[in-house]
Amino acid sequence: QVQLVESGGGLVQAGGSLRLSCAASGNIFSINGMGWYRQAPRKERELVAIVASGGLTKYADSVKGRFTISRDNAKNTVYLQMNSLKPEDTAVYYCNADVVVVGTYSLGDYWGQGTQVTVSS
Repeated sequence: QVQLVESGGGLVQAGGSLRLSCAASGNIFSINGMGWYRQAPRKERELVAIVASGGLTKYADSVKGRFTISRDNAKNTVYLQMNSLKPEDTAVYYCNADVVVVGTYSLGDYWGQGTQVTVSS
């Protein structure tokens, strides 16, 4: 019913930048929070940044001042601008959205398939 498609991952040198995008599509009535999580090898998935429908944001301490999350509500799309990348940012990045599907009255939690970000030293 709802699909999240990420793009923008890749290989970059330390200090470089990448911009991730995630577009939500399907039978969407409304979207509340949208966010990015990441999972490095042998580690648990962790929050990177989230943005509420009104624009309020929250960041992991490890990315504050380097990453910026934003969203385009008209396009049901969330972005993650990543600057000053470090090798420890290497992970699979997942998009997440809290979506109310058309015809329902409940909030569903949806995930993208993930996009690899690799930062070389």
